[in-house]
Amino acid sequence: MPVDMRAKPYYLDDEAVQWVEDTIASMSLEEKIGQLFFNMGSSRTEEYLKMTVDKYHIGGIRYNPGTAAEVHEQNRILQENSKIPLIIACNTENGGNGACSNGTMIGAQTKIGATGDAKYAKALGKMANTEAAAIGCNLSFAPVSDIYYNWHNPVVGLRTYGNDPQRVMEMTQAYMEGAHEVPGFCCAAKHFPGDGLDDRDQHVANSVNTFSCEEWDATFGKIYANLIDNGLEAIMAGHIMLPSYTRAMNPDIKDDDIMPATLSKELLTDLLKGKMGFNGMVLTDASHMVGLTCRMKRSDMIPAAIAAGCDMFLFFNDMDEDFASMMNGYKNGVITDERLNDALHRILALKAHMGLHKKVRTELVPPAAEMERVIGCAAHRAMQKEISEHALTLVKYKDADVLPMTPEKYRRIMIVYVTGLEAKGLGGAMKKLMGGGKNAAESLKEKLEAKGFEVTLYESPMDKIQKRIAAGEKVDFNIYFAGKDTIADFVGAQDLIITLVDVAGGFQAVARPGFGMTKGGGEIPWYVFELPVIVIGCQQPTILADIPQARTYINTYDSAPATLDVLVDELMAGPEAFKGKDPIDSFCGMWDTHL
Repeated sequence: MPVDMRAKPYYLDDEAVQWVEDTIASMSLEEKIGQLFFNMGSSRTEEYLKMTVDKYHIGGIRYNPGTAAEVHEQNRILQENSKIPLIIACNTENGGNGACSNGTMIGAQTKIGATGDAKYAKALGKMANTEAAAIGCNLSFAPVSDIYYNWHNPVVGLRTYGNDPQRVMEMTQAYMEGAHEVPGFCCAAKHFPGDGLDDRDQHVANSVNTFSCEEWDATFGKIYANLIDNGLEAIMAGHIMLPSYTRAMNPDIKDDDIMPATLSKELLTDLLKGKMGFNGMVLTDASHMVGLTCRMKRSDMIPAAIAAGCDMFLFFNDMDEDFASMMNGYKNGVITDERLNDALHRILALKAHMGLHKKVRTELVPPAAEMERVIGCAAHRAMQKEISEHALTLVKYKDADVLPMTPEKYRRIMIVYVTGLEAKGLGGAMKKLMGGGKNAAESLKEKLEAKGFEVTLYESPMDKIQKRIAAGEKVDFNIYFAGKDTIADFVGAQDLIITLVDVAGGFQAVARPGFGMTKGGGEIPWYVFELPVIVIGCQQPTILADIPQARTYINTYDSAPATLDVLVDELMAGPEAFKGKDPIDSFCGMWDTHL
């Protein structure tokens, strides 16, 4: 549908409209094609940064993590050298740490959902993006507007406000309102048409939203319609199919031709921009994801995304190849003049709405002093703790006398630290590279000892075997098969056990506890009737599916130091101290998790 730059969400005045028109009229074809691309940088050298704007004329960027100072400097170089001001995006779903590595993590969206209070979603939107703006960002790839219907879904994880569409609607709006309190800052909600139903990951496979049109209208559609009504500037199209609405918009379509939203005219042009009246900008999700790349040749897919109704394309694979594919798509008529012109108007109108056209190049990124004042400031750290005080959730409490947990009742505590299965690839390598720091169990041990508890960290039989192998000692594998303590000795060695399950979610179907080889071990709490056991999920909130026998189960949603401080205080205070309400059905829809 033709864009109206004077209407919602742009509200441009005559001067701004004229800037958009004059800018487009002055652009070469290469500059117009370049505006369609969002780059994700591979280097921070000045030479590379200048090349991306001089040779490829990119319209926007989102950079890999760096410190605030590093991101601030690269944004300064880019804005001062780009002929047309850039949209600079960040992933501030959970806090300023989505814009720079030393930004403040305020709280995951599911944790905010557990508070039941939209004021914390608004605080997240404002504080996270105040930090982002201080280093020169102007667009958040948030709020995540998905609904957690399927606990098997590996993408949504902690990135949703819950499984209640009404709560998700209220909190996504509140996040956006908070972000809009930051001058010139905008939001791109994701992942249209909505994730959380499929149990696959569009990073590595197809993904399908299976709702009927009526079900979609009452859930995901309701959330997006509300955001649009309240001034949402941009929407990220997910690599997610919605067959019901695709067929409704095109009854003759064949199954083979049903595409993910990123490539679907039916979903973007007919449903989103047509039926729903979205007047803002649409951008693709990352273009290396298999939910997109498996549908056609990359050289065809790049212009097809723009033709379908996307206005900007994330990200280059090879800059020369992808630029040529977009150019060829225009020259071959896949991208019509009308579609290119509409996309450019939406992109430039968003930049004008941000006020970028009114600033000289040296003013597009705030001075370093603003960055130093804002990043990690005391108010943001205090909010992180306040959210924890209202979010930590006592999901299951079958043994009513376990809490409060005090040194007088349970002086000797053993912490059993359980981590997740690890996907092959960069994740494990990054962990090893970053190294250092305490893990969640070590941090919790210190905090409990400071309160007067005697704490030991569990060492599994396999840990013992691996240590002996590393030391060059002869290994007797009978320690694994037959090296069990008597129940009396096991129970007599401690007064209470904390099973701390630290499983990172998302991006592959590995968001499950990894117990390893367990004969003779205590990783899995088989002993819940032998002595008091408290199971704590400190990231992934669906641990009950794998430890259904847990009789006391708590979700903390993260293991930040402030969160663990609150956890210890609330464990010692008693069950009434836990204020959070389960936002996702942590029992995972299973009857036995309630036992």
